[in-house]
Amino acid sequence: MNVQNPPAAKIMPDAQVVTSVHHWTETLFSFRVARPQSLRFRSGEFVMIGLLKDDGKPLLRAYSIASPNWDEELEFYSIKVPDGPLTSRLQKIKAGDEIILRPKPVGTLVLDALLPAKRLWMICTGTGVAPFASLLRDPETWETYDEVVLAHTCRTQAELAYGRSIVEALPADPLIGELVADKLKYYPTTTRDPSKIEGRISDHIRDGRVFDALGVPAWDQDTDRVMVCGNLALNKDIMGLCEAHGLSEGANSDPKHFVVEKAFID
Repeated sequence: MNVQNPPAAKIMPDAQVVTSVHHWTETLFSFRVARPQSLRFRSGEFVMIGLLKDDGKPLLRAYSIASPNWDEELEFYSIKVPDGPLTSRLQKIKAGDEIILRPKPVGTLVLDALLPAKRLWMICTGTGVAPFASLLRDPETWETYDEVVLAHTCRTQAELAYGRSIVEALPADPLIGELVADKLKYYPTTTRDPSKIEGRISDHIRDGRVFDALGVPAWDQDTDRVMVCGNLALNKDIMGLCEAHGLSEGANSDPKHFVVEKAFID
């Protein structure tokens, strides 16, 4: 009698276990995974994560780490794309599942890429808030800057929920609550839903509304630093506004006045 061996199980390289999943809207969710013991990263960096395809090959995409560098787990914030090669499957994960995580963090949205200054602006759309969720929970951010502005633009108020939850939790955070104090200024805007502040953040910068609303002066290279993470249109728009205010783009090897994450768009 011939005995056939069962097909070999697919081996997930660099596998990490999902510890929790939270669905914020029908199109947005966050999840946490176990952190590899060897992984060290700077708040604001991203890694490649994904799943195995049916043919056993990995399907990977760049995702910002939304948790700070001291966290014992890694948090990610993602959009759901019904027909997306990765997110159509990733949105179905649950605690106990495994994902691929390549532990080689990189990125430009790090404090080291900026020269010292008084005020840090974090400007983002949609899931672009993820790297700032990391930086906002890092004590170094609050020790480095006197003021921090988070300007988050989404289509609807519901899509602002993740970022707002991070902001609202900061004052009670046992590690950084006292450091935050009154340093944080939060400026959420919507482009489709009626809300307290409507419109694209780039328009509010261009006509000065955001500066008036927050009671701060317009950007100046001596006092302001800017980080940008969002869709391609936002990135280009804010880069132009930065340059119009005399700010120069920096990098890990050449710190200056503003940085833009160009590895992915939301």
